[in-house]
Amino acid sequence: MFERPKSGQKAILVHLEFPGADFDSDRQEFVELCVSAGAEVLNVIGGSRKDPDSGLFVGSGKAQEVADSVAATGAELVIFNHPLSPSQERNLEKLVSARVLGRAGLILDIFAQRARTHEGKLQVELAQLQHMSTRLIRGWTHLERQGGGRGIGMTGPGETQLELDRRLIKTRIATLKRHLETVRTRRQQNRVARIRNNVPTVSLVGYTNAGKSTLFNALTGDTTFASSVLFATLDTTVRKLELPAGEPVVLADTVGFIRDLPHDLVAAFRATLEEAREAALLLHVIDAADPERLTRISQVEEVLKEIGADEVPRLQVFNKIDLREGELPRIERDDEGVPVRAFVSARTGEGLDALREAIAERIRPQLQSFELVVPPRAAKLRAQLFALNAILSESLDEDGNFHLRISLSWERLRGLCVAAGLEPPPAPTVIEEWEMGL
Repeated sequence: MFERPKSGQKAILVHLEFPGADFDSDRQEFVELCVSAGAEVLNVIGGSRKDPDSGLFVGSGKAQEVADSVAATGAELVIFNHPLSPSQERNLEKLVSARVLGRAGLILDIFAQRARTHEGKLQVELAQLQHMSTRLIRGWTHLERQGGGRGIGMTGPGETQLELDRRLIKTRIATLKRHLETVRTRRQQNRVARIRNNVPTVSLVGYTNAGKSTLFNALTGDTTFASSVLFATLDTTVRKLELPAGEPVVLADTVGFIRDLPHDLVAAFRATLEEAREAALLLHVIDAADPERLTRISQVEEVLKEIGADEVPRLQVFNKIDLREGELPRIERDDEGVPVRAFVSARTGEGLDALREAIAERIRPQLQSFELVVPPRAAKLRAQLFALNAILSESLDEDGNFHLRISLSWERLRGLCVAAGLEPPPAPTVIEEWEMGL
């Protein structure tokens, strides 16, 4: 269905520099992605442009250079480190006489190779089909003749094979979305049950290869697969986390982020990424030894905003301090004494006890004041707030809505709102980024 690069397939890579882009770091990551996909890299062609060409993405001269390299090396595949439109892919394939793949297709292929669970495979297949649905014309021109058969379940007169394939893909996409909505509902029910039992979720997020799975294993004693390759694990894993004071906490390991994560993939992994959006606290895991860590932090923040998790409180965890000479495990706090950064090594265990203390401190209930509007249908929530002695004052408007001023921890209030089917208020405090002094 989705034509992926074969293992060991010979490939020419194309990476252009645009104004404002970090050419060297993006190029290195691009090569690692291609190797992770199983491609044999024969050549990396670079260059610079102010804007992409509408027809070929690269200029005609650079496109010819790619074609000459394909002819000289016998490459079967050309991979661009940029998003390509369907028409650009088709034009390039005609010119270079080889299959052309954009960055989105490359990442989708890696995800397809890494998916292990049934849910993960459904998510990747949905993303692949959505990506493919706009590219069906490529390679299908021999099927443009008219179909002729009549009958039940047969194509009618005038329906081309291409139209049939599009219809089948549309049907499959609808089926996958229904299955994934069931998964999403089940995950939501599990989250609501944890919230009702006052068991907060702490989610690990971070750029791919920052060491999230290794940290997850070190904190929980689990044996989730961890590797230095990009996107070593895709499937969300949830385990109990033991904190110093014995507070019940669930730790969730989510898929790694990356620059220009395909929108189809973000949409397909919505159920998985909601573990981050609905968490009480995010542990943003950062590779302390990565010279591009500040850029990676910014890119993760962009994805968090895209999935609606930008207001969830977070604690930055600088991992791999054992790879930085003289770097010591420690907890850094803001002006109010709240832990905002932890420096640890998941591999050696340095700083993990302090990290557990910091997590406990961040999720420990703290009373906050909120203004809340409760509709008549959620009168049970109002009764629960009265039972908790959390209501400071209330008034009733002409539509029957209760306007409440309450004092409660945000985590507890959020849990009650979710259980009542209401949108919870935003987190009272989101730690802002500032210069890290690394």
